[in-house]
Amino acid sequence: MNRIFILLSLAFLMIQCNESKKVVESNSKETEKKPVVSKESTAAAKVPVYDSYKDMAYIFNQKNDTTYIINFWATWCKPCVEELPYFEDIHKKYADQPVKVILVSLDFSKQLESKLYPFLEKRNIKSDVMVLIDNDSNYWISAVEESWEGAIPITIIYNKNKRQYIGEQFANHDELENILKTFL
Repeated sequence: MNRIFILLSLAFLMIQCNESKKVVESNSKETEKKPVVSKESTAAAKVPVYDSYKDMAYIFNQKNDTTYIINFWATWCKPCVEELPYFEDIHKKYADQPVKVILVSLDFSKQLESKLYPFLEKRNIKSDVMVLIDNDSNYWISAVEESWEGAIPITIIYNKNKRQYIGEQFANHDELENILKTFL
């Protein structure tokens, strides 16, 4: 009698395990069919975040044939946002030339997901974007440019032969492009 009870119990357990396995396989197949949607934005995947200026300082010291246009901006800065299309136009127009536009965002770290990344996606920003969240602004502001007092927007244009600091908003696209042409 005990043997029959044990055999029936084992058979029952085997049937239960087999049914559970089928359910798990069925669920995993359903999961495989559904697209995986990341909560992280596309922009977030493309935007490096630096918590130390020293880690990104290399962008100011390239010694090659490229002309670099580096703009410091933030989504909360109205003049910065107003001039962003000028940089995007330059990025597109000079894509086949040794010109590189880098937009350094000074947005707050707590607002990257809620403001910066959606802003970049909505405006379809194609220029390279970096985020600097280094709290030691007394150090890095003067490291970027000795005469910079910290207000944004500012732009630095340089190549191996020349460097220029523009500490104000560009009035229009032509103003930016005319300065760029002096480097080319």
